[in-house]
Amino acid sequence: MKASELLVKSLEASNVTHVFGVPGEENLAFLEALRNSSIRFITTRHEQSAVFMAATHGRLTGRAGVAMSTLGPGATNLVTGVAYAQLGGMPLLVITGQKPIKRSKQGKFQLIDVVDMMRPITKSAETIVSADRIPTSVYQAIHLAEAERPGAVHLELPEDIAEENSDELPISRDKTRRAIADEKSLAALTTAIETASKPVILVAAGANRKRIGKQLENFVSHTRIPFVTTQMGKGVLDESSDLYLGTTALTDGDFVHSALRKADLVLMIGHDITEKPPVLRSGRQRVAHINFYPADIDYVYQPELEAIGDISYTLWQLSERVRRQDHWDLEAFTPYRMAQLADTLRQSDSDAFPLTPQRFVADLRRTIPGDGILSLDNGMYKLWIARNYPAYQQNTVLLDNALATMGAGLSAGMGVQLLGGGHKTVVVSGDGGFVMGMADLITAVQLNLDLVVIILNDNAYGMIKWKQASMGLPDYGLDFMNPDFVRLAESMGAHGHRVTSAAEFAPMLAAAMEAGGIHVIDVPIDYAENETLGVSAWSDDVA
Repeated sequence: MKASELLVKSLEASNVTHVFGVPGEENLAFLEALRNSSIRFITTRHEQSAVFMAATHGRLTGRAGVAMSTLGPGATNLVTGVAYAQLGGMPLLVITGQKPIKRSKQGKFQLIDVVDMMRPITKSAETIVSADRIPTSVYQAIHLAEAERPGAVHLELPEDIAEENSDELPISRDKTRRAIADEKSLAALTTAIETASKPVILVAAGANRKRIGKQLENFVSHTRIPFVTTQMGKGVLDESSDLYLGTTALTDGDFVHSALRKADLVLMIGHDITEKPPVLRSGRQRVAHINFYPADIDYVYQPELEAIGDISYTLWQLSERVRRQDHWDLEAFTPYRMAQLADTLRQSDSDAFPLTPQRFVADLRRTIPGDGILSLDNGMYKLWIARNYPAYQQNTVLLDNALATMGAGLSAGMGVQLLGGGHKTVVVSGDGGFVMGMADLITAVQLNLDLVVIILNDNAYGMIKWKQASMGLPDYGLDFMNPDFVRLAESMGAHGHRVTSAAEFAPMLAAAMEAGGIHVIDVPIDYAENETLGVSAWSDDVA
């Protein structure tokens, strides 16, 4: 068969269901092969949207999502999404076209070294130099993308190689078993937990990537050790639990960070330092690294103990071995939890307009069902949602705390909807981030998705304004003018709405979720409350 057909057959053999992208003339043979396959091709209006959607597929399924582009500017437009997947631990394969490599008649027109460009931000990047290499190249690339730690890989298919013929056959994928932690590390970890006086669990992004929730829930239920989460670890455990102490939304100074400093042993489940570190070196607590792979030692992360291997197995073994201890002082964490809850309730029923962040987040949680999915872009609201919005199920709060890029929220929400499952899906974006990715709002309409897009409107890059003010700098360079978002949505075939009072928002959101289709809600927001973030009278000597 043709190389382009063999490439598509190899993707099918690796259980690929969707390819997202913007084709060019260099990959028309690949596009034709997709047309005759079981794979659904999603045409987007921008390559960046395509790769965000593919990365979200990888994030939610554990199988590599696939995005494609042409050469030159098409490939450069993929870069931010590739970095998003690589830093966020999301399995992703990007396939780019290229000019003929044996004989090109166009000189250096649109020609850049895409493979060298991709190499620093992927686990692997290579050019397919013959049709016969395709089955092994695809198999290796997808296997590497999905292996711990997951990330991005890149294959370049030149135009002339795509037209070659090959007698090779695709290679089917088999599930592989992960290594398990050794006996000595499990014994050392058991001893450390049982001899600690104030142990606490921290659930991070790696715990959200695999289905470890059942074993983690068993361990927490068995030991009654309190837990906190990182932003990308939200939802692995039910955050309505009386053992939940909060989410590490800020670098330092918040209630949850004070609770972590109170602990003498922190069990880090699935953490790596790509996500902003929640535990700073204080010399007061021991840190245990429980993960699929060894710790990346850094100034801010120096675990004394490691249990490397399948996290579910490690948690199962700890449930079997660890016994609750009378000397554990777990009640020491209760004041921190109560203070966090009280702070979350503050301003949550405020009638002030534009909305306070606390009222906005409280209304979100009151309105979105427990299995509803919240897809966040990147902005000030992400911190408020992380600390004030309890997640009840795994992967129901999708945010990026690794690359932390703007413009990904809408595409990620579209990726959720394309996977099916019937979950109500709500995108929350700032006005700045939404405009960066708004071209594919019309793609969402064309695909007949059910999606509510909330735009928090403050006519500024709000998070950077907060930082600017906190540094004592004058207000400069961060304000902008917005389009009429209601008319913009309607021009693309979506339903546009504008909130004019605090009381309007929750009923408007509920009605939009119930109606189906694409709804855009313009919500004016007042970030004056940012000044209170992380500011408390809390002392580490309290409790």
